[in-house]
Amino acid sequence: MIARTLMVFGTASDVGKSTLVSALCRAFVREGVSVAPFKAQNMARNAFVCADGGEIGVAQAVQALAARLEPCVDHNPILLKPEPDLRSQLILLGKAQGSFPYRELIAMRPQLLAAVEGSLARLRARHELVILEGAGSPAEVNLQAHDLPNLAAARCADAEIVLVADVDRGGMFASVLGTLELLPPDLRARMRGIIINKFRGDVSLLTPGIAFLEQRTALPVLGVIPHLAHSGLPDEDSLAQQRYRGTARAGLTEIEVAVVDTPCLANFEDVLPLAAEPGVRLRLTAAPRELLEADLVVLPGSKASVHDLEFMRAKGLAAALQRRAARNQPIVGICAGAQLLGQRIEDPEGIESDVALVQALGILPHYTRYASPKLTRQRAGRLSGLGSTARVEGFELHYGHMLGAEQPLLTLDDGSPEGSMRGSVLASMLHRLFDAASARRVLIEWLCAHRAMQPPTAALEQPADAYDVLADHVRGSLDWPKLQAIVGRRS
Repeated sequence: MIARTLMVFGTASDVGKSTLVSALCRAFVREGVSVAPFKAQNMARNAFVCADGGEIGVAQAVQALAARLEPCVDHNPILLKPEPDLRSQLILLGKAQGSFPYRELIAMRPQLLAAVEGSLARLRARHELVILEGAGSPAEVNLQAHDLPNLAAARCADAEIVLVADVDRGGMFASVLGTLELLPPDLRARMRGIIINKFRGDVSLLTPGIAFLEQRTALPVLGVIPHLAHSGLPDEDSLAQQRYRGTARAGLTEIEVAVVDTPCLANFEDVLPLAAEPGVRLRLTAAPRELLEADLVVLPGSKASVHDLEFMRAKGLAAALQRRAARNQPIVGICAGAQLLGQRIEDPEGIESDVALVQALGILPHYTRYASPKLTRQRAGRLSGLGSTARVEGFELHYGHMLGAEQPLLTLDDGSPEGSMRGSVLASMLHRLFDAASARRVLIEWLCAHRAMQPPTAALEQPADAYDVLADHVRGSLDWPKLQAIVGRRS
């Protein structure tokens, strides 16, 4: 039996499509439905490495886990990772294909569409329901002729469609009507309902607006979802990073974690588990003074490390990090951040840039050499520094190989050393280093020792499953029987 399909369109980026798909996946799987997520094409610097080494967008990995599935490349057959100079690295069926300008990607559309059709067909053959997520807005008329993730995917799937709108940002009624007006007629005819997301306040205040939408569009409003401050799940794209920019500084009894905000920052979700810890304030900043004053600075991944290094030098961030290291203040570098903390970056093949040798920050003794192919694999091991052997699990996703480290940070399960450390500066090529609660606790206790303060009290109760909490939040706000009927689960 071929799976039924539900497409989630949005009136804009960051209206909550990714989170909604995660919630629906968990809600349906709890009812015994074999459900899978799908996004034909994602554009994000946040990536996840599947068990087979394939690379997909983080949002689709999260959605797969919500559906109690092992993430795989069919959940996101095309991933575009933005780079400088209006180019993107193309990840096709989990493998890096090179860097291309947009016009070349348009010319590759037949090949890309074939990959989309193949992945969708495989998912539909394995599951009862596939929930598709669109990208941005389907009403961008300048892009519709070449569209893959919205119009083409909906047509390939012959999907029933719902439209999600963000009421929190304002202009929701106009955005709903405008989106429906600009949809091609065949897809407008597939539209089955509207979901209003991120509402704050008394929902009865929306009653006249809901009546207006239903009368004007001849579509039911399937629900009003209250604003959820934080789902506990990683965010999909850079728009969601805004909540960590310009936020208040940490209080005297809090630990402040400053993440260096560079133009090509990637895999920001590596640090998000720290934000959920009691007594920790996470901030994105490009202010040198704030880097000097924070309890911990994290130099995260980057899609263009040499480009970001130039930015850091021009803005005084590089000097602030070097001064911080000289003071023995804690710094953690992850992937590209780990490379930048070393002595130099060698790129003889021109994989990332046309500069064969770049002097890095010179804080740690290791150096980096770029070489093909791209290394994508899941890894696990234990800390061998910070006085702990806490277990960590994550993945590698890089061309750069760390060489010349004097003291490793980790010992991997195969016995090999990983990472580099000296004093209070730590570096690892492993993404998701802070996912394990035990590793986060070691880090926080280490930071508190630097401040001569007591660590924040850890929660004693078992934390609720974030996927279940999200599913309850969304399902309880929707006309669930009507949504079941849309996907053919109830007549």
